Amino acid sequence: MGTLVSGKEHKSGYESHPEHLLRVMPAGRRVRVRFGGETLADSGQALELFEGNYAPVFYLPRKDVKMDLLKPTESHTWCPFKGEASYWAVAAGGEEIHDAVWSYEDPFTEVAGIKDYVAFYPNKVEIEADPA
Repeated sequence: MGTLVSGKEHKSGYESHPEHLLRVMPAGRRVRVRFGGETLADSGQALELFEGNYAPVFYLPRKDVKMDLLKPTESHTWCPFKGEASYWAVAAGGEEIHDAVWSYEDPFTEVAGIKDYVAFYPNKVEIEADPA
């Protein structure tokens, strides 16, 4: 069993795939997110999550995100290595896009650093990061 940040135990992908690597580290650069002509997020404290062969993902602290432009949706997915993801729609500049943002409210302890951070789908919003 794996342990979530809340202390709850849950079946984990690490049990059957201990070789699966996830790394969460400071991005070390400024990251901005835009949609509908509006800046949704601007942070110098983003994290970058590296997982297997997937493209790296920026996670931004909620304090640097205009959370008032996000609306929770009913969508949830399960990742055996990170936990349950919750999703938000984005409404800005007269446009709205469904499930453009996600967050792990109670991630596994192995990726505890992404709690209270959100990530954006790069095919739904514009993500710009300063050069590393």
